[in-house]
Amino acid sequence: MRPREIARSIALFAARTPTLPPATHTNSYALGAREVLLVEPATPFADEQRAWIEWARSLEAEGRRLVAVVATHHHPDHVGGADALLRALGVPLWAHAETAARIATPVARRLEDGDTLVLDGPVPDAWQVLHTPGHAPGHVCLWNADERAVVAGDMVASVGTILIDPIDGDMRAYLEQLERLGRLDARVALPAHGEPIDQPTVLFRGYVAHRKKREAKIVAARAALRAGGLASPTAEQILPEAYDDVPASRWPIALLSVKAHLKKLADEGRP
Repeated sequence: MRPREIARSIALFAARTPTLPPATHTNSYALGAREVLLVEPATPFADEQRAWIEWARSLEAEGRRLVAVVATHHHPDHVGGADALLRALGVPLWAHAETAARIATPVARRLEDGDTLVLDGPVPDAWQVLHTPGHAPGHVCLWNADERAVVAGDMVASVGTILIDPIDGDMRAYLEQLERLGRLDARVALPAHGEPIDQPTVLFRGYVAHRKKREAKIVAARAALRAGGLASPTAEQILPEAYDDVPASRWPIALLSVKAHLKKLADEGRP
């Protein structure tokens, strides 16, 4: 059912987007009881854009004021509707400078780590900007310490997994930022894909543990190949052993993860 209330002054609207399966939708969030930030101008599809705009205007009909739209990062399933949605609503786009550099839509405010976005209301809402690179260079999360809620973007998901592309992403930074999120002691995480996540600290730490376990398999597979006479094993050669517990149909995506881990190892001086 959409839209729906998640907590005091937090609402969710899931719109269909061209995202990676098994996810089919990207969540947008309305933050604030009187002044409102809309997060993720995601959908490029005209029918979904009409529904999204109707949702946003229904907030205005309740006497709330739309302040801006925030993009957590530049991937198409997060900003695919930016131009159309901003034009329809007449509000600006806010994003990190690294995101602004990667999209054509003008960014009116460049968000920086530590910025506090205060929204007027019966009880003012304060959302702190957390720059959380790794999945994307300009990725940001929004943290509300009073609600202990974090808008998590693509740091985690409750459906599917998070891809770290070896070209655009940074596995080492991603793991560092997951550990940072784990220190928040959040009550709920609001991901871009899937349902809100209760006990998110467990999930943040679980993601880190999973990646470290996978990296250990990659290191072991590479060592075995070297011992067998391959001086410089490729990601393609490492993949079958490192992902022997994953169906081969998922190996094309897994290959990108292998490459991202190999880049991380090289950056750490472990070539």
